[in-house]
Amino acid sequence: MMNKNIFYVFMLGILLFACKKNNITTYESVDNIYLNYYDNTGVFDTSAVSYSFSTSPGLAKDTIWVPVVVSGKRVNHDRQFILSIVDTATTAEKDKHYEPLKPFYIMPADSGKIKVPVIIKNIDQDLTSKSVALTFRLIGNADFKEDLPVKLRTKKLIYSNRLEKPSWWMYWQGQLGEYSRVTHQLFLISGGKDLVNPTLPNAYLEIPRTLYYLENVRLFVKDPFTWVTRNPQKGYVLTKRTEGIDDYDFYNTASPEIKFYVKFFPQVNGYFFMNEAGKQIIM
Repeated sequence: MMNKNIFYVFMLGILLFACKKNNITTYESVDNIYLNYYDNTGVFDTSAVSYSFSTSPGLAKDTIWVPVVVSGKRVNHDRQFILSIVDTATTAEKDKHYEPLKPFYIMPADSGKIKVPVIIKNIDQDLTSKSVALTFRLIGNADFKEDLPVKLRTKKLIYSNRLEKPSWWMYWQGQLGEYSRVTHQLFLISGGKDLVNPTLPNAYLEIPRTLYYLENVRLFVKDPFTWVTRNPQKGYVLTKRTEGIDDYDFYNTASPEIKFYVKFFPQVNGYFFMNEAGKQIIM
């Protein structure tokens, strides 16, 4: 009987020891940080981002919002992180094509994500015929590590002011004239939008809108001086190119480096926009 009691006491002791709560040690570590880009299917997107100023004529600069996310816990104090330009993968020039990034940015207390403004500029005339690349990357510091793969912390932005011939131009070339990027830009400045493809079903419903846009650009190209006077809110001006010559530059005051040549032809006593090939734009 005594041996049996001893056995029960022994087993109870084992059970009590096994049920004793273990002290859990919390793993303390510096968090990571990455760029939060996903495609339409929810898959992480490592491809380059494309942007064009061409659809917003006169826009001198724009802000690209870069999504930054913490991989780890939120904390009750502000933390710093660094977004840096990758020079070896960047063709854009500082101040000319983009505004310099700050030395560091702040991840607010109790937050795990933020959007960082990267300001790109449209003051280079060459952007109408070429693209530039701006590549940025999150790098480590005292508050965040850089253990995550480089591709999760890096993004390339490719941008220009280059226009491409739209598919609908061929149907309205009789009114717009031969395609040129200058003609296309003037069409957009006048307020024009994509014109209807007349071969599509129910295209006739869009014909009035198309004719409205065509008339607007025709009047604008024919007499830009009157157009500037009637549309001061658009910010465009005409200034003489050289003293004593009747030729003008047409441009937006927000981006004066991007000019359109308006040439005077005494033979017809009239002004004509000139396209990138040096030809008159006639509608």
